[in-house]
Amino acid sequence: MEFKPLAIADVLVIIPDVFGDERGFFMEVYQSKKFIEAGISASFVQDNHSRSKQGVLRGLHYQIKQAQGKLVRTIVGEVYDVAVDLRRGSPAFGRWVGVLLSAENKLQLWIPPGFAHGFYVLSDWAEVVYKTTDYYEPEFERTLLWNDRDIDIQWPFVDGQLPVLSSKDKAGKPFQLLGEDEIFVYEPV
Repeated sequence: MEFKPLAIADVLVIIPDVFGDERGFFMEVYQSKKFIEAGISASFVQDNHSRSKQGVLRGLHYQIKQAQGKLVRTIVGEVYDVAVDLRRGSPAFGRWVGVLLSAENKLQLWIPPGFAHGFYVLSDWAEVVYKTTDYYEPEFERTLLWNDRDIDIQWPFVDGQLPVLSSKDKAGKPFQLLGEDEIFVYEPV
């Protein structure tokens, strides 16, 4: 397993060792010791699984209490996965990183607590699974506006069409209007 930092160094792409032959493949997707050696000592308490059709954009979600770190991978199809740094004082505050996650490339993305997270479905269908470091609590969930001009995420929309959004995601809050209680304090390791 290889752990590679992205442009925001706390967000890591995890490249598994894949062993394949004519029967199929095997790969290890999580091993506590290797993750700890890579600086991820988080305990995971919840697994989530979503299925979405092409053009769906989910996000950008985060929780203001019980902040969730997420270990994300795509097991069917392909998505463009994005993390936005909401940790005031971080050198990357307000910046984003994105990566293609697919069943084919088998990459995983580690997003630490303090980030908003979302993804856009590029394939006909995609299934995304992710582990979280804290439990989902609806009253603490917030949504950052997916197309906020200050963040300026470069979503790779299929055929230039606008995404399919839930009403919650359409009503996301712009970055400049986030209150002090809606962002995190950066705590360097």
